[in-house]
Amino acid sequence: MNEVIEAMRKRRSVRAYTEEVPSDELVERVVDAGLWAASGRGRQSPIVLAVTDRALRDRLSAMNARIMGAPEGTDPFYGAPVVLVVLADRSVPTHVYDGSLVMGNLMLAAHELGLGSCWIHRAREEFDTPEGRQILADLGVEGDYEGVGHCILGYAAEVPEPKPRREGRLVWAR
Repeated sequence: MNEVIEAMRKRRSVRAYTEEVPSDELVERVVDAGLWAASGRGRQSPIVLAVTDRALRDRLSAMNARIMGAPEGTDPFYGAPVVLVVLADRSVPTHVYDGSLVMGNLMLAAHELGLGSCWIHRAREEFDTPEGRQILADLGVEGDYEGVGHCILGYAAEVPEPKPRREGRLVWAR
């Protein structure tokens, strides 16, 4: 079977991580793959915020937990040491779709490089707050960006078994 298709079939969303932090080189390789995602009219509107700073990672986790309505101390990032935040320029009509393609590439690349990953939502709500906008400003990110998702990364402590695929999800129009 084709290696890309095989990776698509084997990749799983990981929700338990070891404390080991992936190297900057591995993180850069994952991000590079994400930035090669297709985008509407080739505009390449998404950017990736690679968060390896523990304090900022924990701050984003706390923001995400508040938005989710989770009890204090909940970590929506499941202990993953790296968070890749995908943001996309709101002025581009396809920005959410483009950012979603970046997220898919990030997760497939992580799998191929021996890392676990999972898409965590609520990035839009986080970065639409004054605190989220200030974080971007403090990092020198200018523009009107919408959070598309968080791709959490790390070494998997456990990988779930795949669920069987549901029948009836293909409709042919021949």
